[in-house]
Amino acid sequence: MPAIVYSSRALGDLERLAAFLVREDHAGALEAMELIVDAVRVLERHPYMGRIARGELRELVISRGRTGYVALYRVAMAKERIEILAVRYQREAGYS
Repeated sequence: MPAIVYSSRALGDLERLAAFLVREDHAGALEAMELIVDAVRVLERHPYMGRIARGELRELVISRGRTGYVALYRVAMAKERIEILAVRYQREAGYS
């Protein structure tokens, strides 16, 4: 089973999202972060479940209510890992 590896950019995205959410709803922020991490873990068993983004990149759509989050990732089977490259709120335009 491939390992999940978060890039420094993806970790920064998670921190940014958590900081924003904590100002709005502390309990909701924790719930959202758990939702994202749990959804990404599913990629260990189903690495190609995300939609094709461009080239070898894929996007995992993580639903939460009427919107949700999107994780940009790459499957690197030669390295036996899934690289999470970025995470954004679904309504954000592109990746920061």
